[in-house]
Amino acid sequence: MTSLSKLVLVTGMTGAGKGSAAKGLEKLGYYVIDNLPADVLVETVETVERSEFSDQLAVVVDARSGPFFDRLVDVLEELRARGTPTQILFLEAADEVLVRRQEAARRPHPLSREGRLMDGFHRERELLTRLRGRADIVVDTSNLNVHQLGQRIQAAFEDDDSKGLRASVVSFGFKYGIPIDADMVADMRFLPNPYWIDELRPLTGLDEPVRDYVRKQPRSEEFLDRYEGLVALLTDGFLHEDKHFLTIAIGCTGGRHRSVAMAEAFAERLRAHDVRTLVVHRDLGRE
Repeated sequence: MTSLSKLVLVTGMTGAGKGSAAKGLEKLGYYVIDNLPADVLVETVETVERSEFSDQLAVVVDARSGPFFDRLVDVLEELRARGTPTQILFLEAADEVLVRRQEAARRPHPLSREGRLMDGFHRERELLTRLRGRADIVVDTSNLNVHQLGQRIQAAFEDDDSKGLRASVVSFGFKYGIPIDADMVADMRFLPNPYWIDELRPLTGLDEPVRDYVRKQPRSEEFLDRYEGLVALLTDGFLHEDKHFLTIAIGCTGGRHRSVAMAEAFAERLRAHDVRTLVVHRDLGRE
């Protein structure tokens, strides 16, 4: 019998993209099971191990399983006690986004009980509170398309020989809200804003004139040096706690100039330390 090398539990809010995440894991070679009752999770793991069909298993478990969902946290503890390497991927999104997606799909919420759609989402958030607190990776899909979500899944779970840290660096605009899946948040509003320079305003932090303007500010390199040192300081602790994926959010006012340029710059620093790094510009193009 071959032991599983990875078990990924995919869970989270209805409409947050669990199906798309499962497809992304399937592309990476995971054997994927959707809507599995928690009570049979241990038995399923043992069955997959005996079959030797795959040593990587992903299971989607959510509110659809009704009363079976209540025992999920206890079952996860049982799996970890038996040595199964388990990670929890939790997907969520803003309420208004979830409602819009659910209405577009023309499906009732599994917890709405013939009531308002929003009532179902409120019950679901309460139900998932304990599980979200135990999640290894939280992804906010509010502003992600299917392709971008696939990139996040690949960055977090694609197999390689390294057991070190993996990171997503997300640029964003404070005017649109702080990413709810961020582990660390940095504010670039202390730097001069290229928006107030006429020739730079229509450009973005991906364009060379804006990038050079931001990077040449006296405090830019100092920030990168200090923040790089902070992440290096925390890395050993994260890995010791079996946290291998880190989301670093870098923001400015609109998420167009300073945050974009600095996110790219910081990603370069991380890659120089052999940290597999994905850059996501969450709010680029929203204005």
